[in-house]
Amino acid sequence: MNEAEVAAGLASTPMYRYAQQVGDQLFVAGQVPLNSCGELVTPDDAAAQATQCLRNLELLLSVHGFSITDIRQLLVYVVGDRIQLESAWAAVAAWFAEDVPPATLLGVACLGYEGQLVEIDARVIKA
Repeated sequence: MNEAEVAAGLASTPMYRYAQQVGDQLFVAGQVPLNSCGELVTPDDAAAQATQCLRNLELLLSVHGFSITDIRQLLVYVVGDRIQLESAWAAVAAWFAEDVPPATLLGVACLGYEGQLVEIDARVIKA
Protein backbone atom coordinates (compact mmCIF):
# COMPACT_ATOMS: atom_id res chain seq x y z
CA MET A 1 0.00 0.00 0.00
CA ASN A 2 2.86 2.42 0.79
CA GLU A 3 5.65 0.83 -1.23
CA ALA A 4 6.70 4.01 -3.07
CA GLU A 5 6.70 6.05 0.14
CA VAL A 6 8.78 3.49 2.04
CA ALA A 7 11.20 3.18 -0.88
CA ALA A 8 11.64 6.97 -0.75
CA GLY A 9 12.53 6.88 2.96
CA LEU A 10 9.28 7.20 4.90
CA ALA A 11 8.62 4.76 7.74
CA SER A 12 6.76 1.55 7.04
CA THR A 13 3.19 1.92 8.29
CA PRO A 14 1.12 -1.27 8.16
CA MET A 15 -2.62 -0.65 7.72
CA TYR A 16 -2.03 3.08 7.19
CA ARG A 17 -2.10 4.82 3.84
CA TYR A 18 0.04 7.93 3.43
CA ALA A 19 -1.84 9.58 0.58
CA GLN A 20 -4.17 9.17 -2.36
CA GLN A 21 -4.12 11.26 -5.51
CA VAL A 22 -7.41 12.19 -7.16
CA GLY A 23 -6.95 14.37 -10.22
CA ASP A 24 -4.89 17.41 -9.29
CA GLN A 25 -5.41 16.88 -5.55
CA LEU A 26 -3.44 14.82 -3.07
CA PHE A 27 -5.33 13.70 0.01
CA VAL A 28 -2.71 13.39 2.72
CA ALA A 29 -2.91 11.58 6.04
CA GLY A 30 -1.56 13.49 9.01
CA GLN A 31 2.23 13.36 9.01
CA VAL A 32 3.84 12.25 12.23
CA PRO A 33 7.37 12.84 13.56
CA LEU A 34 8.79 9.40 12.75
CA ASN A 35 12.17 8.94 11.11
CA SER A 36 12.71 6.44 8.30
CA CYS A 37 13.20 3.62 10.86
CA GLY A 38 9.80 4.33 12.38
CA GLU A 39 11.24 5.88 15.55
CA LEU A 40 9.68 8.96 17.14
CA VAL A 41 12.11 11.89 17.05
CA THR A 42 12.83 14.01 20.14
CA PRO A 43 9.83 13.18 22.34
CA ASP A 44 10.04 16.44 24.33
CA ASP A 45 10.68 18.93 21.52
CA ALA A 46 7.65 20.26 19.63
CA ALA A 47 9.79 22.29 17.21
CA ALA A 48 11.94 19.30 16.23
CA GLN A 49 8.83 17.14 15.83
CA ALA A 50 7.14 19.78 13.65
CA THR A 51 10.25 19.92 11.47
CA GLN A 52 10.27 16.12 11.10
CA CYS A 53 6.57 16.15 10.18
CA LEU A 54 7.31 18.74 7.49
CA ARG A 55 10.29 16.74 6.18
CA ASN A 56 8.03 13.72 5.89
CA LEU A 57 5.33 15.80 4.21
CA GLU A 58 7.77 17.23 1.68
CA LEU A 59 9.12 13.74 0.90
CA LEU A 60 5.59 12.38 0.55
CA LEU A 61 4.64 15.19 -1.81
CA SER A 62 7.67 14.55 -4.00
CA VAL A 63 6.85 10.82 -4.25
CA HIS A 64 3.49 11.80 -5.76
CA GLY A 65 4.82 14.54 -8.04
CA PHE A 66 3.78 17.48 -5.86
CA SER A 67 5.83 20.11 -4.06
CA ILE A 68 5.60 22.18 -0.91
CA THR A 69 4.30 25.08 -3.04
CA ASP A 70 1.21 22.97 -3.85
CA ILE A 71 0.09 23.07 -0.20
CA ARG A 72 -3.11 25.08 0.03
CA GLN A 73 -3.86 24.58 3.73
CA LEU A 74 -2.15 23.21 6.85
CA LEU A 75 -3.60 21.84 10.04
CA VAL A 76 -1.06 21.59 12.86
CA TYR A 77 -1.98 19.57 15.96
CA VAL A 78 0.11 20.10 19.08
CA VAL A 79 -0.06 18.42 22.49
CA GLY A 80 0.83 20.68 25.39
CA ASP A 81 0.55 24.21 26.61
CA ARG A 82 0.88 27.49 24.75
CA ILE A 83 4.70 27.25 24.85
CA GLN A 84 4.57 23.95 22.93
CA LEU A 85 2.15 25.47 20.40
CA GLU A 86 4.38 28.50 19.94
CA SER A 87 7.45 26.28 19.54
CA ALA A 88 5.79 24.11 16.90
CA TRP A 89 4.45 27.17 15.08
CA ALA A 90 7.91 28.80 15.03
CA ALA A 91 9.27 25.68 13.32
CA VAL A 92 6.44 25.74 10.76
CA ALA A 93 7.00 29.44 10.05
CA ALA A 94 10.74 28.88 9.65
CA TRP A 95 10.17 25.92 7.29
CA PHE A 96 8.06 28.09 5.01
CA ALA A 97 10.41 31.10 5.34
CA GLU A 98 7.61 33.05 7.05
CA ASP A 99 5.25 32.49 4.06
CA VAL A 100 3.03 29.83 5.62
CA PRO A 101 0.00 28.66 3.63
CA PRO A 102 -3.38 29.24 5.33
CA ALA A 103 -3.12 27.22 8.53
CA THR A 104 -4.86 26.27 11.72
CA LEU A 105 -2.89 25.57 14.91
CA LEU A 106 -4.76 23.37 17.38
CA GLY A 107 -3.93 22.29 20.90
CA VAL A 108 -5.01 18.69 21.53
CA ALA A 109 -5.00 16.30 24.48
CA CYS A 110 -2.99 13.51 22.86
CA LEU A 111 -1.82 12.04 19.56
CA GLY A 112 -1.26 8.50 18.31
CA TYR A 113 2.27 7.71 19.53
CA GLU A 114 3.59 7.83 23.07
CA GLY A 115 5.63 11.04 23.31
CA GLN A 116 4.21 12.49 20.09
CA LEU A 117 3.63 16.24 20.39
CA VAL A 118 2.95 17.25 16.78
CA GLU A 119 1.06 16.02 13.73
CA ILE A 120 0.63 17.98 10.51
CA ASP A 121 -2.09 17.52 7.91
CA ALA A 122 -2.23 19.34 4.59
CA ARG A 123 -4.59 20.02 1.73
CA VAL A 124 -2.62 19.77 -1.49
CA ILE A 125 -3.70 20.87 -4.97
CA LYS A 126 -1.35 21.12 -7.93
CA ALA A 127 -1.30 24.61 -9.37
